[in-house]
Amino acid sequence: MTIPQNIHNIHNIRSVNLPMILKVTGWLLLIEATFMLIPAVTALSYGEKDAWPFLFCVAATALCGVLMRCIRPRYKQMGRREGFLITSSVWIWFSLFGMLPFIFGSPHYSVSDAFFEAMSGFTTTGATIMKNHMQLSHGMNIWRAEMQWLGGMGIILFTLAVLPMLNSAGGMQMFNAEATGITHDKVHPRISSTAKALWGTYLALTILEIVCLWLGPMDLFESICYTFSSISTGGFSCTYRSLGDFASDYVYIILIIFMFLGGVNFALIFKAVTHNPKEIWKNEIFRIFIFTLLAFYILMVIEVLRDTPLSGLTWQSLTIYPLFQVLATITSTGLDSGVWIWWSSFAIAISMVMMFVGSCAGSTSGGAKIDRMTFLLKHLSNELVRIIRPNAVLSVRVNKKVQSPTLVDKVTAFMCIYVLLIAVGCLALTMYDVPPIDALFDALSCVSNTGLSAEVTGMGTTFEILPDVTKWILSMLMLIGRLELFSVLVIFTRPFWSK
Repeated sequence: MTIPQNIHNIHNIRSVNLPMILKVTGWLLLIEATFMLIPAVTALSYGEKDAWPFLFCVAATALCGVLMRCIRPRYKQMGRREGFLITSSVWIWFSLFGMLPFIFGSPHYSVSDAFFEAMSGFTTTGATIMKNHMQLSHGMNIWRAEMQWLGGMGIILFTLAVLPMLNSAGGMQMFNAEATGITHDKVHPRISSTAKALWGTYLALTILEIVCLWLGPMDLFESICYTFSSISTGGFSCTYRSLGDFASDYVYIILIIFMFLGGVNFALIFKAVTHNPKEIWKNEIFRIFIFTLLAFYILMVIEVLRDTPLSGLTWQSLTIYPLFQVLATITSTGLDSGVWIWWSSFAIAISMVMMFVGSCAGSTSGGAKIDRMTFLLKHLSNELVRIIRPNAVLSVRVNKKVQSPTLVDKVTAFMCIYVLLIAVGCLALTMYDVPPIDALFDALSCVSNTGLSAEVTGMGTTFEILPDVTKWILSMLMLIGRLELFSVLVIFTRPFWSK
């Protein structure tokens, strides 16, 4: 019996276990169908006709999930390749089924628009094709908010938290493929326990923010939508003028706090809350993040002083508003403050740099991440020293730890591919007559999962004005950016599929 078993194991190692991938995907679709029940119930409670399209979508998603669950793979083991395939494909599966309410609901959207909106939601990009959110039902708005919240901490991570059985079936591979950052912090030895800890922290912050916003001018529904939008750093709005409809400094301050927390490594937050709060300041990346925020805030204030007459200055225009805009951009939230109505060339340039840099790894934010920028700058500093001292032995130290050359090389490769991807996306958009500045801004916005639209550069109001083919291009950029390049791009390499 030993020899056949070894033969089976060797076969499993050398070939991709597609049946097991489909079976796990079935579990994931059942989870999505469960989440779809919430907007269906919401629409029913408000007496909206969108309830029936949602119930149809729940049934269709659940049916496909059940059928996939019935698949019986010969081998249950999963390795790295299965982890990458599940992680990459499930975001597409979720978007394909998640777009159905936009197609069958009211108003009806085309397949291109619906897929773009769904992918934007799940990847927490926040780019939208919708001009007037007031035309949407409560059920549709809560679904848009839900997509962001679920995608913020991660679809796979949520599944690992609620289905511990995957801990021994490729759970670590899926966690590594989906989690953001250079290295992935495990707060517990078992990956399922780590997933529960991270999602528990995420849920606790979500509940706290809902309560805080509800105490202000927002009602419960608006509090839930904007909480899901900000803690996930997604950016979808549910009101006509976004936050401008509230005109409340209290709302801006609460969102500033929770957008900031959304940009911090959740493993670090968990450790600070459960162990020693002082640990968070000892983290070098966290300190660099604070100083980076301060630097961009000063630049924004300088721009306000440069472009605003003295008589038009208020204490909010020098404190709350620029800080809100900095956090909304660098954390890739992309929420519209409703008061930042001007975009000078310098402000656009600052925003593009912030979108590129991003926040901390292990957070819900997009961008290249502060961690990688720190690695890269320290590596560049060492290379400059080597020009003068060729024989010097230098290493990259982060958090007082020497980082391996392999890890530094991986960061360098990531940054090169990241820039190249933005350039390719920009060129692809210009092929369809999108002006170069708008093409560059939109490509960067989607790769970094920020979602700031062409409204910033003056081209229009939402992504709806773009040709359909460019929406599919941008959707792919959102996916690659959310899964941080390697998890998606590796699938298109020959070694990935070779035996």
